[in-house]
Amino acid sequence: MIDFELTEDHKALIQTVREFARKEVAPYIKEWDEKQHFERGIFEKMAALNLLGVCIPEEYGGAGFDYISLGLVCEELEAVDTFLRVAMSVHTGLNSLTLYAWGSEEQKQKYLVPQAKGEKLATYGLTEPGAGSDVVGSRSTARREGDEYVLNGEKMWISLADTADNFLFFCWTDEEKRRNRDHSGMSCFIVERGFKGFTSGTIHGKLGIRAGNTGYFSLQDTPVPAANRVGEEGEGFKIAMFALEQGRYTVAAGATGVIRASRDASVAYALDRETFGTKIANHQLVKQKIAEMEADYQMSHLLWLRAGYLKNTGQPNGRATSLAKWQSTTRSEKAASMAIEVHGANGYSNDYPVERYLRNCKAAIIYEGTRDIHTLMQADWALGLKKEKPARKTLPAWKQ
Repeated sequence: MIDFELTEDHKALIQTVREFARKEVAPYIKEWDEKQHFERGIFEKMAALNLLGVCIPEEYGGAGFDYISLGLVCEELEAVDTFLRVAMSVHTGLNSLTLYAWGSEEQKQKYLVPQAKGEKLATYGLTEPGAGSDVVGSRSTARREGDEYVLNGEKMWISLADTADNFLFFCWTDEEKRRNRDHSGMSCFIVERGFKGFTSGTIHGKLGIRAGNTGYFSLQDTPVPAANRVGEEGEGFKIAMFALEQGRYTVAAGATGVIRASRDASVAYALDRETFGTKIANHQLVKQKIAEMEADYQMSHLLWLRAGYLKNTGQPNGRATSLAKWQSTTRSEKAASMAIEVHGANGYSNDYPVERYLRNCKAAIIYEGTRDIHTLMQADWALGLKKEKPARKTLPAWKQ
């Protein structure tokens, strides 16, 4: 049996998030975007609604909801602005879910609980100035000295870099394997902002997501307790890939929100604007654009829902998540571009939100695996050159 009906809890969550975004973000986002202002206080309000730990079990401070709930939150938030979903991606998807799956009990109590409650913000440090998709091209290192590791390296294009409290830091712990580009020499560590040798900064002049904080952080001879190593030495690459899969899911759901927002803005404008003596909604080519946005929304929505279902039930989901991320981000760019065309010259102005949608959606085509990377992955799966790996179940069985 195929059941597309959301639960009553899901429906209530949608209304809660939609109302929050309408009241707390929508009236201010144009100003925040123009001024490149990061409103840290908005996350305190999200925490009060238990959104930052929406899919973390209650025993670790979260709301105890499922993966579908996480996707619904991301879609609703990004329908208003991308910076909100980005925070969910790095804080909840990339960091907190990774700690839940890979962290020790001590790490969960010390770091996951306050993150799930929203008392601390967290992010993820993998990308470097010279290494993005080429993860094994990274240069960051850690050397063991007694009960500590000494970490060195710089991470770039990190969301919440200049405001997060806790960071996952990926680096080499085996120099020989680094030289041989053997990813089994990489490890993962939890780093706190207050650690010695930690510095961070903000990147200005971004094309989009201007209301979000994006930047860099670096570690210079930073001592980190051995107890802060996540997993065993050499498991860093596996942990990084696991984290990216959670992040891709949130990006897919969020990009679907951009498609929906582009469609809704276009529908409202088409029903209001008149040319040649009639509403532009009556022009066939305007109808075609809106019809394509509707189709792209429905397809993208179903793709991330399917990935969420597979995650909820502990089934292999890497292929489905990759497909959802690839298609929803590609279609969000298409929808935002068409929305500007529906708006005509007005769409080129920030008097309407569609130009912000187009600026914002470009980043999602790059991070959590570029569009090109996902295209190749999907081809390899279809050709049988890549095999689906068993899922590492991260969350408890959900109530049906």
